[in-house]
Amino acid sequence: MMMGFSVSDELLGAVAPIVVYWLYSGIYVALSSLESYRLHSKAEEEEKNLVSKSSVVKGVLLQQLVQAVVAIILFTVTGSDAEADKAQEFSLLVLARQFVVAMIVLDTWQYFMHRYMHHNKFLYKHIHSQHHRLIVPYAYGALYNHPVEGLILDTVGGALSFLISGMSPRTSIFFFSFATIKTVDDHCGLCLPGNLFHMVFKNNSAYHDVHHQLYGSKYNFSQPFFSMWDRILGTYMPYSLEKREEGGFEARPTKEFKDD
Repeated sequence: MMMGFSVSDELLGAVAPIVVYWLYSGIYVALSSLESYRLHSKAEEEEKNLVSKSSVVKGVLLQQLVQAVVAIILFTVTGSDAEADKAQEFSLLVLARQFVVAMIVLDTWQYFMHRYMHHNKFLYKHIHSQHHRLIVPYAYGALYNHPVEGLILDTVGGALSFLISGMSPRTSIFFFSFATIKTVDDHCGLCLPGNLFHMVFKNNSAYHDVHHQLYGSKYNFSQPFFSMWDRILGTYMPYSLEKREEGGFEARPTKEFKDD
């Protein structure tokens, strides 16, 4: 119940990740002036990126609208949360299993689709290159993609992880909000001390920043949780996080990759 109105789990499942996206991005916007923790300077962000921030906002909102519509349709087709609760007792073990399965499914789908979009020249030129207009990633640009890419990678990937894991709409509220926070964090362009995502996941803002640079465009395709597929299939680029003289950090590839 919210302010006397009843809000269904299905509606929350569709809307919550969008709200979380902008709230969490807003935190990083507020912190973006901390040059000593940035992977690229503010000046580099303004000089190197090939798309205006207003265009990024419009592109993200379009993708989120499509995702919300698909989510509502998916929830309607698969049944209500109340029906799911009757069929299955609440269990932390069940929730943990659903989260892990959903994470693996989403990672697997996005790795292979993402990698294919880089290797197929037509798809890269006309679709995936839009995301790479952000050479210096920032938080609210995390979901800035061509609408077709957003549909294939994020919307279809999310639907598959929801269906295969067997989670209910109520569980999906937490899973997709978590996935949204992780995706925003990967694009935030900051390496803050005490960041739990950087402690738990090797796939983090520095890892993904390597992919956005020219030397790393054929590596580090994994997103948003693990780096397993890059490591298994030989597309992992090892790097070191070095302090820049002018302040901040830089993710530098190891020597053997510099001239690749």
